[in-house]
Amino acid sequence: MTPPPIATRESVREERFHKVWNQDLQEVFADVARYYDRANAVATLGAIGWLERRFIASIPVRAGERVLDVCAGTNAIGLALLAREPSLDVQAIDRSAQMQATGRQRAEARGRRIGSTIGDVHTLPFPDAHFDVVTLQFASRHLLVRQVFSEVLRVLKPGGRFHHCDMLRPANRIVASLYYAYLRPCLAFTAYAFGSGRAAQECRRYFIDALKMFYSADELSVVLAETGFSEVAGSAVLGGTVGFHRAVKPLP
Repeated sequence: MTPPPIATRESVREERFHKVWNQDLQEVFADVARYYDRANAVATLGAIGWLERRFIASIPVRAGERVLDVCAGTNAIGLALLAREPSLDVQAIDRSAQMQATGRQRAEARGRRIGSTIGDVHTLPFPDAHFDVVTLQFASRHLLVRQVFSEVLRVLKPGGRFHHCDMLRPANRIVASLYYAYLRPCLAFTAYAFGSGRAAQECRRYFIDALKMFYSADELSVVLAETGFSEVAGSAVLGGTVGFHRAVKPLP
């Protein structure tokens, strides 16, 4: 499966995955919320912890700053940032009430407070120029990224920082082939090991197809720049299967 040019990729992705994004994934994440973090650890052979630590280390924060964690899931990133700087005002938004319920339980167990909003991240329910930092991790391949990135740009203060991390489409075809070949049995084993429900079982092929139609690290840098961000910096690890990006909202 060869992805279309960057200019038309969003429309092709939306046409191809519209039903999954708007119906199936809600049921998937409702099912996996109870074991999401443990399943990620198994599927990545433990690398998810290293990836999250690397991502957190790349996010500079200052006392009292406002942080928005988009597609926050179980609040792993927000909790890690609060552990470093407890005075942060951290807000989380996610479409899955079940994932956020798990996230709130994790926060309460650690004596932390993270504001929670359940909603569609394509239209962020926050004022313009409101946040100092916005994070988004391991979710963009399920989103219309240009629309979400535009909303992130809107809610950031001028000079505010956007930090992004996700699984990507490897630019190297050999790496990509090996990667997808690994993911097929990995997803099957993880679904079996954790007793995934019907929705998660049926979406196993989608998770690979979504990566094949997604962006490489360099392509995602282009999308960020075209959205209006400045100082875009991207890097890829694990053969380009995961990427880290940082971008800034320009000053007036």
